Amino acid sequence: MPEAPTTLRDHLAVDRTVLANERTLLAYIRTALALVVVGASALKFFDDLLLEAIGALFIALGLGAATLGVFRFRRVHRRMRAISRRSAPEQRA
Repeated sequence: MPEAPTTLRDHLAVDRTVLANERTLLAYIRTALALVVVGASALKFFDDLLLEAIGALFIALGLGAATLGVFRFRRVHRRMRAISRRSAPEQRA
């Protein structure tokens, strides 16, 4: 059964999804940056071994959050690109 042609509503839904994906990536980066800053501050301003360990943990968590954000962004981006390629021949007709 042939697929129905894409409508303006479908194109706008794809655009909203792309923008939401970018916003989510920026939120992950903002969170990662905050975690790294807190960790670096703990390392810089405290001499207690426990606080230095917590600072290192926060830096690691920040790097992990950034990595997770980029991974999720790329996964959704690839899916959206695949959907866009599937509907591309319909748009040319």
